[in-house]
Amino acid sequence: MSALNALHALFALVRADLRLYFSDRRALVMGVAAPIAIAAFFGYLFNPATQKPSRIPVALSDLDDSPLSQKVVAALRQDPALQLRELPAQAADDAVRQGKVQVAVTLPGGFGEAAPRALFGARPKPVLTLRYDPSQALALAVVRGVLTQHVMESVSQAAMGSGPDAARPLGALRGAMAANPDLPAAYRQDVLAMADSIERVQRAQAARDASGPDAAGMPSMRMGLPFEAREQPASAQGSRPYNSYAHAFAGMGVQFILFMGIEFGVGLLLMRRLGLWQRLRAAPVSRAALLGSRIVSGALTAMILMTLIFGAAIAFFGVRIDGSVAGFAGLVVAFALTTASFGLLVAALGRTPAATRGLAIFATLLMVMLGGAWVPAFLFPSWLQSVSLALPTRWAVDGLDAMTWRGLPLQAALAPIGVLLAFAALFALLAIWRFDWEEPAASA
Repeated sequence: MSALNALHALFALVRADLRLYFSDRRALVMGVAAPIAIAAFFGYLFNPATQKPSRIPVALSDLDDSPLSQKVVAALRQDPALQLRELPAQAADDAVRQGKVQVAVTLPGGFGEAAPRALFGARPKPVLTLRYDPSQALALAVVRGVLTQHVMESVSQAAMGSGPDAARPLGALRGAMAANPDLPAAYRQDVLAMADSIERVQRAQAARDASGPDAAGMPSMRMGLPFEAREQPASAQGSRPYNSYAHAFAGMGVQFILFMGIEFGVGLLLMRRLGLWQRLRAAPVSRAALLGSRIVSGALTAMILMTLIFGAAIAFFGVRIDGSVAGFAGLVVAFALTTASFGLLVAALGRTPAATRGLAIFATLLMVMLGGAWVPAFLFPSWLQSVSLALPTRWAVDGLDAMTWRGLPLQAALAPIGVLLAFAALFALLAIWRFDWEEPAASA
């Protein structure tokens, strides 16, 4: 058989496969509409423009009721990250157990007296109790950070400011120096000199407060956070906000195109059961043309579906290819070849269509889930993030993200394209190795 005839036979087989797939209009519509609908749902769900900041429900019990503890409570009440409820200690614990709040904070008695002294090393330190819902461990870290910020700010102002209680921590510090005769004299002298300096600053601050805010142009000596935070999303373009639909369409496109690959593989199994495969083998067509036509037709179908899916994302959901268009196209082609080879591997390893479809769908869902299509991969444990790099879905989703909302150049697509092509070659080689050419038509 000449090369030209083999090429004509290959084209004829590919054309027949494409005509057969696209003739089923209902299946085609579902193959495109389902990923669009699910991606639209996930994109809307995680869209920052439609989300209000989620405030963590927190119960607070102030057992001290001192000016300092009241100041901490007032600061926590104004914090935008918390939804604060002031409850008695027992009621706060019950609220955590019942799931009504995620964390319960208890300010102990004597907090206002002990905390400023503890700032200078006095013992014992006051113990703040945080009771938390075990299913909300992430909320505990946020609450601990917010609590630390406001307690440190309030305690520092109380210890270093000019209020009526500001001298108490320094008095306690002087007493601690006097009560410990084993301290080196030079160290004791330095600490007492520091206390004297702080007291002079406190008196100057008190005089400034009494004279008004513009007294002699003296700057304020009040303690506070030594920085201001400015939050900026690291998206492709500073003027364009992050579009959550881009990641959602990448994930759902990868998932449903892999489902299409499964159907191509199961279709080949059905052809073998019905005797159609034996008729094709009886024709003057090489084995390479028979299997190659399945890969080419599957890859072309996958490219068409991915184009339609992202076309809808661009037309109706504001998704943009902010990175390299060539890189995006290369990723689509590489993933299409991976999908087609995966479908051929399904046909090579499968026996009955029903059992093969079930196992292949389970394996695909597992790959998609671990690849970050459902849940972003950065939420995985570190060991699982490393394991997921062994899956083609992780590279496909990360690559599509890089070319869309991340806006990265062509170089960022080269590694995912190379890995996907390697998976395509591996799946194809395994399929050719395991393919049973002599299986009879009636085999189960």
